[in-house]
Amino acid sequence: MKPLSLPHSSSTILLLLLLCFHGVVAAASSNSSSSSAPSKIGKGYRLISLEETPDGGFLGHLQVKQKNKIYGADIPTLQLFVKHETDDRLRVHITDAEKQRWEVPYDLLPRDQPPVAKQTIGRSRKNLIGVQDYATSSGELIFSYTADPFSFAVRRKSTGQTLFNTSSGGPFGPMVFKDQYLEISTKLPEDASLYGLGENTQPHGIKLNPGDPYTLYTTDISAINLNADLYGSHPVYMDLRNVKGKPYAHGVLLLNSNGMDVFYKGSSLTYKVIGGVFDFYFFAGPSPLGVIDQYTSLVGRPAPMPYWAFGFHQCRWGYHNLSVVEDVVDSYKKAKIPLDVIWNDDDHMDFHKDFTLSPISYPREKLRAFLDKIHGIGMKYIVIIDPGINVNSTYGVYNRGLADDVFIKYEGQPYLAQVWPGAVNFPDFLNPKTVSWWGDEIRRFHDMVPVDGLWIDMNEASNFCSGLCTIPKGKKCPTGTGPGWICCLDCKNITKSRWDDPPYKINASGLQAPIGFKTIATSAVHYNGVLEYDAHSLYGFSQSIATHKALQGLQGKRPFILSRSTYVGSGKYAAHWTGDNQGNWENLKYSIPTMLNFGIFGVPMVGSDICGFYPAPTEELCNRWIELGAFYPFSRDHANFYSPRQELYQWESVAESARNALALRYKLLPYLYTLSYDAHLTGAPIARPVFFSFPTYTECYGLSTQFLLGSGLLISPVLEQGKTQVKALFPPGSWYSMSDMSRSIDSKGEYYTLDAPLHFINVHLYQNTILPMQRGGMISKDARTTPFSLVVTFPAGSTDGAEARGSLFMDNDELPEMKLGNGESTYIEFYATVSKGSVKLWSEVQEGKFALGKGLVIEKVSVLGLGGSGSSPSDVQVDGNSVSAAVASKVQVRSVEQIGVASSAGGDEKAKKSLLVEVSGLEIPVGKNFAMTWHMGL
Repeated sequence: MKPLSLPHSSSTILLLLLLCFHGVVAAASSNSSSSSAPSKIGKGYRLISLEETPDGGFLGHLQVKQKNKIYGADIPTLQLFVKHETDDRLRVHITDAEKQRWEVPYDLLPRDQPPVAKQTIGRSRKNLIGVQDYATSSGELIFSYTADPFSFAVRRKSTGQTLFNTSSGGPFGPMVFKDQYLEISTKLPEDASLYGLGENTQPHGIKLNPGDPYTLYTTDISAINLNADLYGSHPVYMDLRNVKGKPYAHGVLLLNSNGMDVFYKGSSLTYKVIGGVFDFYFFAGPSPLGVIDQYTSLVGRPAPMPYWAFGFHQCRWGYHNLSVVEDVVDSYKKAKIPLDVIWNDDDHMDFHKDFTLSPISYPREKLRAFLDKIHGIGMKYIVIIDPGINVNSTYGVYNRGLADDVFIKYEGQPYLAQVWPGAVNFPDFLNPKTVSWWGDEIRRFHDMVPVDGLWIDMNEASNFCSGLCTIPKGKKCPTGTGPGWICCLDCKNITKSRWDDPPYKINASGLQAPIGFKTIATSAVHYNGVLEYDAHSLYGFSQSIATHKALQGLQGKRPFILSRSTYVGSGKYAAHWTGDNQGNWENLKYSIPTMLNFGIFGVPMVGSDICGFYPAPTEELCNRWIELGAFYPFSRDHANFYSPRQELYQWESVAESARNALALRYKLLPYLYTLSYDAHLTGAPIARPVFFSFPTYTECYGLSTQFLLGSGLLISPVLEQGKTQVKALFPPGSWYSMSDMSRSIDSKGEYYTLDAPLHFINVHLYQNTILPMQRGGMISKDARTTPFSLVVTFPAGSTDGAEARGSLFMDNDELPEMKLGNGESTYIEFYATVSKGSVKLWSEVQEGKFALGKGLVIEKVSVLGLGGSGSSPSDVQVDGNSVSAAVASKVQVRSVEQIGVASSAGGDEKAKKSLLVEVSGLEIPVGKNFAMTWHMGL
């Protein structure tokens, strides 16, 4: 939930008025960063020494060539550390050689620490003139440097291609390193496709657009604001290039938590950072999935998710009392719309205070009785928690926090801010005592209300006020009437320190707002003297870690946490929703690239508020949004306090669309859950850009209106008002409609115009895939107990040489870890081939005991794309036994000729003839190896 969400033009006016009132616009404009600064600053550095380190890296020193005062004094001597940490990962770390500088804490994001100069041994390189290379025998990345002026480049060994090159020339100058201003640039080929650098709402789609601003600084402004710094900070990008028809992807992470502007010009990319160090990590790929694997191996694999998290979720800010929530759950059941999780925004709280219940609206005994009821059928309950703790001497949470000294300080006192309950202090999650206190408060609350997960919001951190504030005397704050986000504390600006008013102004809020505006003052102090200036963008990340530790410690169960603010590595602990969007067609469209970006960021469990957070969506829009949102990894309807009710049953037409789309989602739950297992092992996104599976097909590099679930399930939603058709791009190969498997598309890489009536979304499955499905249900707990079916897809008309594969992961989803080897999980790989008209389908099971204990069976197999005469297959066998002889009364075999769909480009080429063969009535145990064969008439 959010204090105020306005269109960018309106929010710009409001923010400027507020800034003028506070007397800071003049300062912001007179010291403005980019407009008045020269395009090139200084002469850079020269490399003066370089020696090998015991761990196989190189350590060097850089000396500034010519000092200047633009944005402050240069740091005279820098330390350079370079190391191939793996064959696919190269690190380049540059910092002050004389004094320790702020870095992302190593205990927060575990990684190797660079050595210091006095600990190094070995020989110094004498010849520092010219270009020198540094590589390992097995590594794919080569580091090279030029000594004077110092620059470095990273090349791919296998192709010689330059991936990153900081040599000055053209529009940018050499490297700059000052206390509060760091600048470095890289040259880029014009045809490189870049993705990442968020969180922001990108109107041009998933590909980074040259000239658009990319500012990284966690900020509570609505997601409707385009090209502005939003709730998360992810200074990582993927670069995809097609070189003579062969794709190569690599990744670049600048691990730095300070505010930054990144200027992408097409032929270059420039970082301008207001503190910290240069800590670059380069990931060799060369596939997009390889980049994500290498990235998440460093920053943390995505968190295991409980099975129910992939069900449908319903929330609203404004469920005034428990009876409303009970009615919502009952209404979903009556409408026969699946629902797994019901949520409360802060309506359940006692005057908006964390870890409390309203004794009137949500009395404890009645709430517990409700939870007993929904828990009994497998449903779950999640509530919101904001970080601000109400300053209130009668409030136990506050008193215990004060006693444990857990709050962020300003001049030795807890920093005072305002959010929903009024005056608050912010817990300092960098303090180990805070983590313990937070865990204790969660335990106390869970003892009172057995919630199944926590939603941590407002953790950028958001503040309704700015500056140094005090509680006003003689007036009530907040008043209890009108909007709760109006600042009612007595506040004055803090501009006396360089931390509150840095020399370079990042484009905060898209307006060069002061970096302390509506958040914690940047000169406030965390544990061990850490400045908010440095740690600001880590706040939500550190809260996620503390919350994850607390939930995991409660009952040893797998946690579920939804966080608004994220940073590098947040996916290891939390899911994310994309914040306060708007109920319009543009925001429906924007939700796809934002979702796909978070897959690149290592946060695969992500989705947007279905039907929009505010204002009221139209009935048609809500139809189309649930059709799309049913395929977000995290699927939740959520709405604003001031918006009309928009649960999916409020319109019968939307209810029909919801039943259709969610019916397919719930059948696909085993597939989604297996994808989440893959994500946990390798970082692979659940929802992926189409180019992840088709990197040679350049037409899809910018495709932002369709996406894949996993490697081959293509979602093609309607994103425009009044449309009953969708123009969808199909990469080369055979695709099969999930709504009617007799319909196929054999594409050469073309657009197809598909019918899409109001209650329908186009979902297609790619060739060479084996998709596990179940019957579905109203709750995931029930859906996962139903029989399985397998959908096998071959290229259309296959008679020889075709292959398909798929997988299935099952486990006890309450266990904290998601892995094999604990006796509570099973992993199955499925394979299929067609060879000279013979079809074979088989499985290879790892640790089948868990699955066998569930008593689940495969009841149906559908094989698509087979070539043949049209007659039914003959001699169908399972494990060498003829099914017709074994269970003749149950097993049925049928074949259907598949119908090809013409492309939008037309043409008179005939589609390849193919057959769908379906074998039903089977009873194949899921946890046991099997082999199934038959012959096709050719």
